[in-house]
Amino acid sequence: MALNERLSKFKQQQERCQTTLSSIAATQASTSKLQISSRSRPVNAPSAPAKPTPAIKFSNDTERLQHINSIRKSPVGAQIKLVIELLYKTRQAYTAEQINEATYVAINSNKAVFDSLRNNLKVQFDGRRFSYKSKHDLNGKDQLLYLIRKYPEGLPVVEVKDAYPTVLEDLQALKESGEIWWLSSMDSQEDIAYPNDPKSKIKLDADLKQLYREIELPRDMIDIEKELLKNGHKPATDTTKRRAAAQINGQPKKPKAKKKQKEITKRTKLTNAHMPELFDLPGGRNT
Repeated sequence: MALNERLSKFKQQQERCQTTLSSIAATQASTSKLQISSRSRPVNAPSAPAKPTPAIKFSNDTERLQHINSIRKSPVGAQIKLVIELLYKTRQAYTAEQINEATYVAINSNKAVFDSLRNNLKVQFDGRRFSYKSKHDLNGKDQLLYLIRKYPEGLPVVEVKDAYPTVLEDLQALKESGEIWWLSSMDSQEDIAYPNDPKSKIKLDADLKQLYREIELPRDMIDIEKELLKNGHKPATDTTKRRAAAQINGQPKKPKAKKKQKEITKRTKLTNAHMPELFDLPGGRNT
């Protein structure tokens, strides 16, 4: 019995010694790793600074939020104007989400705005995108000239001035090249573009030209239109209708420029002398 007890104690001592040796070996291994890492770095090298925790940012865009809120609370007409201006300037098609990003007009959440925009005469809606719609779908000077030639009685410039961004510059270029006549008045709403067909050029006697220049014209555009109707010609403009619409919409008439030296009075005689180019060929030669 005594021998067995001694053997049991001896085994327990061996187990304790083995555990102690294992812990010592683990400690030495970790110490050697630390020594190796310390040798690879200079003694005085600063330790890598800990990355600072990013500060929590709170929204400080109060002014922009107030601007968005003011737009969405504005009248429907004001919001429609913002959208149409975007469509007119860019000439691109936009979804409701894209319009919201560009103008802050929330079309999808405002039925009144959506219905007004969809039914607007200047807006094309294909079921998904909105785009600008002019009366005549033109993309350049060649198409513009082709359209004007389809109106020998004259095409009101107001019908094409929003067809594309550079339409007025193209009209001026066509006029300078002698391909059209662009007759202007004090009211730009009454400007007319006429095709200038080279085949229709005829030679006129000087006396006939002088007679034309001396013809006295009515002072008001309405009277001119009445005279045209009396002579079986259909005017290209309807001044009575346009002025009535302007009064209904509350559009003030443009004040006429006053010039002392060229003031028009009741005694002033208006003639065709202000349009001598009607009898001139390109290059300045008279017919």
